[in-house]
Amino acid sequence: MPLSLPSAVTPLPAPAVGTVSPAARLAYVMKHFRLAYLEVPDVRIGDSAIEPGIVIKDGAADFFIQTLAYPPAPTLRDWLGTQVPFFFDASPGAPLLELRPDRAIINSDIISAAFYLLSGWQEYYVNARDQHGRFPYAASVQKQYGFVTLPVVNYYFDVLKTAIEHVTGQRIRPRAWVAGAPFATFISHDIDNLRSAWKGPAKAALQRGHLLDFGKLLGRHLTQPDAWDNLEAVAAATAAYGARSTFFVLPEHRPGADGTPNADYVLSPSLKNRFSALQAQGCELGLHGSIGTATDAERLNQEVGKVLDGPSGLRFHYLRWEPRLTPALVDAIGFEYDSTLGFAEHFGFRHSYCLPFFPFNFVTEAAHHFLEIPLNVMDATLHHPSYLNLRPEEVLPALRPMLAEIEQFGGVATVLWHNENFDPANTKNGPQQFAELMSYLQQRGTAFLTGAEICQAFRR
Repeated sequence: MPLSLPSAVTPLPAPAVGTVSPAARLAYVMKHFRLAYLEVPDVRIGDSAIEPGIVIKDGAADFFIQTLAYPPAPTLRDWLGTQVPFFFDASPGAPLLELRPDRAIINSDIISAAFYLLSGWQEYYVNARDQHGRFPYAASVQKQYGFVTLPVVNYYFDVLKTAIEHVTGQRIRPRAWVAGAPFATFISHDIDNLRSAWKGPAKAALQRGHLLDFGKLLGRHLTQPDAWDNLEAVAAATAAYGARSTFFVLPEHRPGADGTPNADYVLSPSLKNRFSALQAQGCELGLHGSIGTATDAERLNQEVGKVLDGPSGLRFHYLRWEPRLTPALVDAIGFEYDSTLGFAEHFGFRHSYCLPFFPFNFVTEAAHHFLEIPLNVMDATLHHPSYLNLRPEEVLPALRPMLAEIEQFGGVATVLWHNENFDPANTKNGPQQFAELMSYLQQRGTAFLTGAEICQAFRR
């Protein structure tokens, strides 16, 4: 994967180099296994022959005492009727799971593989970044081996669940959602633009030499609300399906140091009052950290006070995230959750997991304190010409298989639909496509929850 660091991006800090022990990997993975299932019984897990217990063949060797970003190619194995990539496969010719009296043998190192994917090891130890300083989808193992829409870690967990049930004789149930819903959905909107709907048509009018049309558009802009100034309509469109919107508010209107735009509006007292009124109706407010704040704790902390009464939910503008710096800042300021970690270029599972998780701290070799509610679907990803460029009728069919995976494992579907794409003029990834997606999710019986409610469910 020969990607390099673009010259326009600030040089990366060197990663912390240390040994992540087998015990630390097991503890991190089991923490999340116990969050995915209810009342998991205690059982011995390791590479020894202790009975009763679960033997997992060690396939990682010395990988985790090095700084290699990528492991050897995975082995494809069938589980639940699906071809699943298994990294660190110790015995590819042996059965995946052997069930014996008082013992289960897993012949693929699912603990090391789950740790590798869930911890984001590849992002931490590779220097590839795109023009926005983001780890690019093109550099990922998900892209290389074609499994971005498969929650591979959840499949590993199902193998482990089967082994534990065999050894203990106890059935393990998946976590429960509100009113027995099979999965949850988190609907969010990044508020980047409120005053720019007129610009595209105005530019087109100028290019065609239609000065009268341009004048009308400019006059309308100066005297009437913009089509993207639609916060209340967005909340109503979401509420029509029994959901409540989470608005990530961008408090900075000046461009970033690299020229990347921030908000096209100023967070005025009247706009704050509108957000407060939406909050009183049950909507949630979060911080949309501006350009540069993902690596600047002081600026990020200042922005919290402009939007929230105290740290709660966060998503960084342009999905900027530096794994060697950002998680520590989010923890230090005290955010309850973040929802930045998705690939801009493709929908799916950036950490190959369809449930929220606690990011791994590569310095302390333990979990961070904030919860990550990973981003699965972004409207821009679906239609942007540099990304998937789907036709309107292709959007929901493309998403259904991924959503079916989330439903199968009782996960969380996190959807980002910008307020500007509720403009009726948008027929590509606009209100019609949002409505089709919401109708599908409602028909599947999802529990629509805010980020704060999801966070509360995982704080047990």
